[in-house]
Amino acid sequence: MIEVYAFATPNSVKVPIALEEMDLAYDLKPVNVRKGEQKEAGFVALNANAKVPVLVDADVDGAPLVLTESAAILVYLAEKTGRLLPAGGEARARVFEQLFFHASGLSPAFGNAGFFKRSSPEPQPVAEARFSGEAERITGLLDTLLAERRFMAGDDFTIADIAHFGWMWRRQFPDVTFDGRPHLARWYDEVAARPAVRRAITRVEALVPAV
Repeated sequence: MIEVYAFATPNSVKVPIALEEMDLAYDLKPVNVRKGEQKEAGFVALNANAKVPVLVDADVDGAPLVLTESAAILVYLAEKTGRLLPAGGEARARVFEQLFFHASGLSPAFGNAGFFKRSSPEPQPVAEARFSGEAERITGLLDTLLAERRFMAGDDFTIADIAHFGWMWRRQFPDVTFDGRPHLARWYDEVAARPAVRRAITRVEALVPAV
């Protein structure tokens, strides 16, 4: 059985989406980051970086595999199932191009924009402008890309789409919109309408305790 330690966060949601798309059974275990549960000893023993998500796959030879970093988890699951990642050539390279762009560009920009807008203990206008501007620039780049492609890496839905979808799903945190980004909006609506994506979002949102 696969276990996923997660919460309703942009990075967490990627893993259940992939598992639902790949028809893999999994047990979703809540880690309430709002209460700091990711810093508790039991979770840190799984991920010394104290971040969700974490995947534990007992269906491997020897000891269970414990894997962190959402992009690495997506690649692992794609290779485990032979789904959502082309076998080779340019098509595979384009998926990795977007995964690395996500990890090095989109995710840091969106996360830092949201932090300096909403969570910084004191105003940091230079930092806020820097990361908010970068988030806007990146959405523009993706909109231009999607004017020529149906999905992020080409004509087929892949783990590259799942990676980008996480932060687009939580775009309110960095205050990013799809205004003037018709191709990005079209892509988001198509991905969000996929049955597996809807199932994953429902399960992840259920991890948030009722107030």
